[in-house]
This record gives sequence, structure tokens and C-alpha cells, in this order.
Amino acid sequence: MASYRQRGTVLTDHVFTVPLDHARPDGDQIQIFGREVAAPDAGPLPWLVFLQGGPGFGGPRPHGRDSWLDRALAGYRVLLLDQRGTGRSSPATRQTLARLGSPAAQAAYLAHFRADAIVRDAELVRLALTGGEPWSVLGQSFGGFCTVSYLSLAPEGLREAFITGGLPGLTSTADDLYRITYGKVAARVREHYRRYPGDAGQARRVARYLRDHRAALPGGGQLTVERFQLLGQLLGQSTGSDDLHYLLEDPFAGSELSDAFLHTLLPRLSFATAPLYAVLHEACYAQGSATRWAAHRVRAEFPEFDPAAVDGDAPLLFTGEMIYPWLFELDPALRPLRDAAEELAGWADWPALYDPARLAANQVPVAAAVYFSDMYVPAELSVPTSQAIGGLRAWVTSEYEHDGLRVSDGAVLDRLIGMVRGTI
Repeated sequence: MASYRQRGTVLTDHVFTVPLDHARPDGDQIQIFGREVAAPDAGPLPWLVFLQGGPGFGGPRPHGRDSWLDRALAGYRVLLLDQRGTGRSSPATRQTLARLGSPAAQAAYLAHFRADAIVRDAELVRLALTGGEPWSVLGQSFGGFCTVSYLSLAPEGLREAFITGGLPGLTSTADDLYRITYGKVAARVREHYRRYPGDAGQARRVARYLRDHRAALPGGGQLTVERFQLLGQLLGQSTGSDDLHYLLEDPFAGSELSDAFLHTLLPRLSFATAPLYAVLHEACYAQGSATRWAAHRVRAEFPEFDPAAVDGDAPLLFTGEMIYPWLFELDPALRPLRDAAEELAGWADWPALYDPARLAANQVPVAAAVYFSDMYVPAELSVPTSQAIGGLRAWVTSEYEHDGLRVSDGAVLDRLIGMVRGTI
């Protein structure tokens, strides 16, 4: 184990070996990385494991006691887990998956990278670190989905649970989700244009250019109107509307899109740093049925998102946290995974991720922040789930957006801790 210091913290790297398939513990093995963060001379504090949003993103890379860590380190020894396939855990990328050969083999491998497997990984990690003592969990967004799976599969491993922007619909499908979120995204885009009225014209101008000209992101494949529309994902963050405005301020150099604009778009529109996000996004919602590219199908029910609308006077609507099959043609990082993603979209034999009966009988103290206007994890699904989990205390708030945990400097976590402890 390597240890090193940052401002006000001691960091220790841990690597754990776990089965690829927990039903076959003696089969293929993968590695899971976790970064322990503790205050200097912290002593024997209880463990808090952080489950990152996503899927497909590694745990946070901290700078001292930044963001919510300062509050957490006042009472915990924190483990920032790189969920399987991400960060320094055994990676799942176009390079590593190519070794498996056929798309069917790649899909079979990737089917082991959902919340249920992440929970079983966490349980093996917990046994290694705590000697069997239960620990606390903080789940952000998709990490909250994983936490609800944890409460369903292994509640005996949990001392308490905190969830931020991550209460899923227990029985809702991906279709159900997108029928809600397309409407939310449309409202956010219109709100953005009211705040920045000049952006409607700028967005239409860029879209018309892309309709009439071939454009490419630097090393990142073709830029189309539909791909440009993906920038709407920004609007679910606390500063997202401002960020989108700054992107649209000056996109042209003369009569063509500027190099600066295209370079700025690249990290926002390429999945090179998180391919699992694209490949497994809809699979995260699948229980007993195929998703069949739900976001793509449901989009047809909302014609206002049609990129052809750029030909008229209606404002261009950006889309949100949606993954489309054409992305696997346009993004070079995803193109080698296209056929595996197609296989996964057709899979119907997905096991249940949540156990409603066990959740109703839950005895683990749980507090959850539900963001009333959340564009990614809608309150329309989260509130019923909060009522279906025994003993869960919900804080439904309009004070923060989906990134409230990160931007609140510990205030969101502090409130949830108080709710679990009964001081709030």
C-alpha cells in the first residue's frame, strides 16, 4: 500500500482482487482500486465508502479536503472507490475489450458491470478493510442507485446510508424515465433561452452550419446537429446554463466554426474518458426486459427535439442525459464497442436490481437528498421510492441541482448526517 500526504489529509492506495462473476468466485478475477482518505492522526474512525455517479466514472481525485470531504473527514475514514471497469480498477475500454474477441463475448463480460456486481465488490472490500464490521455508504447519482441495490442485497454490511440525487424508480423502465426527462430537458432549454435570449439564435446558427457542412471535433469524430444537441446535459448542473452560454458566445471564426470552439466541445461530447457510461447507461435501468435504445425510441414521441427543426423558426432544443445508437458511429472511442452495445440493448435476461419487499422492511438508517428539479434523476420517481424504503428520511429541496453534494461544501452531507443521527 502506498501512502502520501495532501493538504490536511493522508491518502493510502488499496487494490483488491474480486471475481468478475460473483456467481463463479473461482473464475476470472479483476482488480478494484480504492483510495483511502483520512485526516492526519485520525485514529480509529468508522469507514465511509463513496460510490460515484455514472456509470463509468472513477472515484473523485481529491485535492486535500475539498468539497464534501472536509465534512466527511470530521467523523470518518473515507474510501473513494473506483467501481469496476473505471479509474485504476481493471479497465473496460475499447483496448481491453478487444482482447475478448466477438461482440457477444464483450457483451457477456460487460453484463457483470452493473450495480449488483458493484455492491458485491464493495462487500468483499468491506470485509478486507473492516474485519467484518459494517460501514457507512454515500452514494451520489448512480452511486445512489448502487446504494439502493446495497440495501436490497446486503444490508447487513451497512451501518447507515446517505444518498444524494440517486433514488431510482424501483420498478420503472428506461422508457418511463425518458418520458419524464425529455419534458424536463425541454423546460430547461426554454428557461435557458429566457435567461440568455441571444443563445437561441447562436444555437440555430451553429446547427444550420452543421446541417450544411461537414465538421469534425479534433480527433473526436464527426460533429452533427444531433451530437451538438447533447450539450443540453450541462443544464442539469448548478452552473450548466452559464457554461452553455459561454460556449455559444463566440463559436465562429469568420464563416466557419472556430478551432477554439471545437476543442472546447471535445471533452463534453466525447466518451473517451468514460466509455462505460455510454455502453451501460441504459442497462443500469434494466430489470427483466431489454432497453432497445430507449432514449432513441422515446425521442420520437417528442418531435420538438427533431434536429430538422433547425429549418424553421422554432428554437433548437438540446437533449440531456440520453445515449443514442448513432453515437457509436460518430465517436471514435465508442466505434469499436458498437456491436457489443447493440447486443446489450437487446438483452432481456437482466436480473432485478432492487428487492421491494426487503427495502420495505429495511432497518438501516437512511437519509436521501431529492432535488426537486433534478433533470437526470426525476423527483417523480425518487419520491415514491423514498416512501417505499423503510425508515428512509427524505429531504426534498429546490436549493440545489443534481451536483448539490459537490458544490455545497459539505452542507448537503452535513444535513443528511444530522437526519440519520436524529439531530435534524
